[in-house]
Amino acid sequence: MSQLKPKFIYFDLDDTLLDHKKAERAGLSDVHQHFDMFRNIPERQLLDTYHHINKGLWEEYGRGEIDRHELHRRRFQETFRDLGVDQDMHEEAGQVYMNYYRNHWEWINGAKETYDRIAERFEVGIITNGFAETQWLKIDQFKLKDTARHIVISEEVGEMKPHPKVFDHATDLTGYERQDILYVGDSFTSDIVGGSKANWQVAWFTKNPIDQGYKLANLVFSDFNELLRSLNIQN
Repeated sequence: MSQLKPKFIYFDLDDTLLDHKKAERAGLSDVHQHFDMFRNIPERQLLDTYHHINKGLWEEYGRGEIDRHELHRRRFQETFRDLGVDQDMHEEAGQVYMNYYRNHWEWINGAKETYDRIAERFEVGIITNGFAETQWLKIDQFKLKDTARHIVISEEVGEMKPHPKVFDHATDLTGYERQDILYVGDSFTSDIVGGSKANWQVAWFTKNPIDQGYKLANLVFSDFNELLRSLNIQN
């Protein structure tokens, strides 16, 4: 295992520290139960339709083709269109979903202990895509401001990872050289490609690595203990 020797460590938030995918699934399951119009539609069909549409909209948002309000409106409006239910309910459904989604936020297994131990030894920060209002709620709920020296939210920067502007801004905040920064994230495109192009060290948290990831990442891991060992933090 390669030894990592950073001076500053940034963490991605969703699906690296916090289990966004699980919370999203649970929130959509709650939405399915909340509305009578889904009575004859399987829960899996709602989840699959929403995920397909939401993924495409986030890609449009990342390219600057739509704004956050259009993304929020269209993800349920187009999901309901494809499912054949009342599209006029999309606004209420979006509000109901966000309320349920927030109830399901939790740490990824092993992430809190690992993050806390690393924060005792290194300067740490957070970089996250997503809407600022929601991400700040997560940061406050999990008291990440107590340990994170710098918090970078893509919407506040004006670009989404993997755009260089995000990594340039995050680099400047630390005051360190690029090669002294480590980024820990789960997304190959946003985190690993973005971080490596910024000439940072990168650690890819994934259970499904691809060959290109091994070429770009300084560490590929699926167990947080591997990250601790690579930083010479003993279990």
